[in-house]
Amino acid sequence: MAVSTLARMLKPNVTSLGYALFLAINAAGVWGGVFPFLPLEFQTQEIVFWFFLAQALVFSASYFASALGVYFLPGPTRSFLVRLATIPYLSGWGCLIAAIYLEEYALALVIAGGAQLGLGSAGFYMLWQRLFASQDSDAGNRDLIVGTAYASVLYFSLYLIPVAVTAFLIPLVFLPLFGLTIVLKSRQIDRDQAMFQDVPREHPNVYRRVLHDYWRSALCVGALGFCTGIMRSLAIGEPQVGSLVNALSMGGSLVVAVVVLALWRFKNLRLNVVGAYRIVFPFVITSFLLLPFLPLPYARWLAAILYAVYSAAIMLMMIQCAQASRDRGINPIFIYGFFGGIVYTLHDAGLLGGTFAEQITIMGIAPLAVVALVALYLLGLMYFVGQGGFRKVLGRENDAASIELVALRPPEALDDSRKRHDADMKARGFRGERARTTPSTTPDVPRKRGLGEPTYQDRISKQAALLQRHYRLSARETEVMELIARGNTVARIAEDLVVSENTIRTHSKRIYAKLAIHKKQELLDLVDSFDPRDLTDCMRPKPPSAS
Repeated sequence: MAVSTLARMLKPNVTSLGYALFLAINAAGVWGGVFPFLPLEFQTQEIVFWFFLAQALVFSASYFASALGVYFLPGPTRSFLVRLATIPYLSGWGCLIAAIYLEEYALALVIAGGAQLGLGSAGFYMLWQRLFASQDSDAGNRDLIVGTAYASVLYFSLYLIPVAVTAFLIPLVFLPLFGLTIVLKSRQIDRDQAMFQDVPREHPNVYRRVLHDYWRSALCVGALGFCTGIMRSLAIGEPQVGSLVNALSMGGSLVVAVVVLALWRFKNLRLNVVGAYRIVFPFVITSFLLLPFLPLPYARWLAAILYAVYSAAIMLMMIQCAQASRDRGINPIFIYGFFGGIVYTLHDAGLLGGTFAEQITIMGIAPLAVVALVALYLLGLMYFVGQGGFRKVLGRENDAASIELVALRPPEALDDSRKRHDADMKARGFRGERARTTPSTTPDVPRKRGLGEPTYQDRISKQAALLQRHYRLSARETEVMELIARGNTVARIAEDLVVSENTIRTHSKRIYAKLAIHKKQELLDLVDSFDPRDLTDCMRPKPPSAS
């Protein structure tokens, strides 16, 4: 039963397959430390280094430029300008192919190709992020995770095609396919959502709050990016390491995607990037500490494993950024550009630092030991800053920066439950007036709970929690619903949550859609009357009537 359920969840659609194809192609050209579908004799250390340096610098700069562009010029970013990503991506691959045949200009072509592929790759990532964020949270997250899983399958399938053919198929066939996917799916997007109508400079406090809530998460993912940048510098010198990096990072993405889908199907997931990094941090610094003392195969596997973890972190980063866009009503490109700018800049720092450290010997210390020492120092410094510097961090993790995946339930089950509840209310004489439940069912006073059980502010708070669990509302939707039920205006709710009024209206529409209601009074009635036991009673078979 569980296997069949997981198989249904892994069933791809057009969006997830398009994204999977993009990731697979991206891994073949800009992700690892080698080009698996270009001749090995072409991939000298000089060629590979300058390609990845140009690609990485332009890639990270594109993220910062996009975030700033969205803030100051939000108008042009509301359209899906696929051609602006397609042209440099296609041109970049053209430069790489030309470099194989024009040896005299190979280095210049490779640098130009790397820069253009960095720009085009960043552009496509922005387009995919905007598409996922604009969807309902369930659909967007599932397409992203399923696409990540199938990317591994498609990537390894590329090895079945002759290398000489694959290099030409990528720009001429595969690129148009995933570009067309974005074009077609973008036409189905609701452009009236708050995230697309947002004018950032009209409420800068919202954006300051976003940066405050998410910079630590970005720094934690960036620390992994820094580690992979260092290991990429090692991979550039050894094509075998690069091949291992590509293969294991894609395999790791597949495993993580399947595990997340399996867990998400049966339980609520709340993942905090900062908390997760605290767990991973001791293992990361220990692995670098061992780097100078273990043989070379250890460095190869360390590079591959770090890339696998990094790939999973990038997937979670995209989910978190999409959630922030929906919850805060901000343009998806701003938060994703901010996140990606920090992450990929730290990756570039690791690439440059590792490359420099490999070339020098300090006080008789071997280059590999210098790499390890530099990595340990900077990782410790980033961890220290992430914990708040000299101020001791107390209390819980920042809930605003937690990733939330509400456990999936079949949509028909929700519809049936709602119909049963409506039928039961009508049978009791419910006609739009507020029905009262007994004090024993939902008390009007706060109640002490056992260890690990939730506590509620009052009856409205408890009713909101019951609705959240039954109708799969997100934490932010529940928060908005409860504030509406307490009689707050849209303006007051927006002020309390530090978002725009249009964002609150968007949340209200989603809440009404999930609860199958159409106006505020129906919401108040439902909050006042809802009892899950009414639904279970309706589901029980009625005893046969006496004849």
